Amino acid sequence: MTSESAEERLQRPPAEVRYADELAALRAADGDPRPPGWQLSLRAARRFVVGDEQAGVSRKFVGNVSLVERALVTLATNRGLMLVGEPGTAKSLLSELIAAAVSGSSALTVQGGAATTEDQIKYSWNYALLVSEGPSSRSLVPAPMLRGMAEGRIVRFEEITRCPLEVQDCLLSLLSDRVIAVPELDGPQGMVFARQGFNVIATANTRDRGVNEMSAALKRRFNFETVFPIPDFDTELALVEAEATALLRQSGVTAAPRRDVLEVLVGTFRELRGTAGRGERMSAVMSTAEAVSVAHAVGVRGWFLRGEPGGAADVVASLAGTAAKDSPEDLARLRRFLEQEVPRRKGGQWQALHDARHLLAD
Repeated sequence: MTSESAEERLQRPPAEVRYADELAALRAADGDPRPPGWQLSLRAARRFVVGDEQAGVSRKFVGNVSLVERALVTLATNRGLMLVGEPGTAKSLLSELIAAAVSGSSALTVQGGAATTEDQIKYSWNYALLVSEGPSSRSLVPAPMLRGMAEGRIVRFEEITRCPLEVQDCLLSLLSDRVIAVPELDGPQGMVFARQGFNVIATANTRDRGVNEMSAALKRRFNFETVFPIPDFDTELALVEAEATALLRQSGVTAAPRRDVLEVLVGTFRELRGTAGRGERMSAVMSTAEAVSVAHAVGVRGWFLRGEPGGAADVVASLAGTAAKDSPEDLARLRRFLEQEVPRRKGGQWQALHDARHLLAD
């Protein structure tokens, strides 16, 4: 099996695999000074994330360029980077892209949650070897933080505020002193010091921050950057179209999504999350990522059930799963939007959306 065919079998290759050619070209042409341990300079890393048409580098993050610059500057210091914002604003994508640009790998990742333990962050043990040989470097199983420090790489900590407070605070000495102590090992092996290039990118949803609020001490070790939703309709529409088209291709759908249907879909999402400044705001997260997911479902539904790209009726049928996640009131809000607001919009697909309102399940 060739490497290309193996990549095609992956549902979602990491950024360093998807954009390997761009990263290699940027490294080869990069003559700017690089921070110690970085694989790209700040300028080249910025071009990788936000794109450079003249250099043949695609745009991967749709957002404020100054945000990307501030994030890269933070990582070149000894402060961690905390990306906060509503769900679906591409915080994880941004952290993945930056890690791939800075370290050449985005794989050192901790997924935060209620069940996350300190062992999953720092290190654990191979207990068969531990029993037979005792504590040794052979029986030590490094977790992402220990590997990141030993190899001088960026470590991503996703959804840090979903972790219990005592688990979060295991990062305090790590971020301050840049060392992990392994008390079970004697001598130099008992201290793992961070190499140049190590740092941490953490993400947190603003809707989840109250679950396990970070301690003031841990906050002081991060620079906070807020990732906002896309404010411009045309930019969001282009992003949804590009991402949905790629997902549909992976799903075996050869028909491209209809742009007029996507215009209705994106317009509906913007109305329901309050971006357009009208109507009722949903408690469910009506993010750009959710819009891409619904556009994907619309295309799959239309192609595999009827052999066509999908239309406004498929949008209504697919919206229920998004609207019913957080509150039963959201279905009522969506129904009122379809019955009262949609008839005021002009266009055949808006009319088709209104006509299909009966497909919204109770």
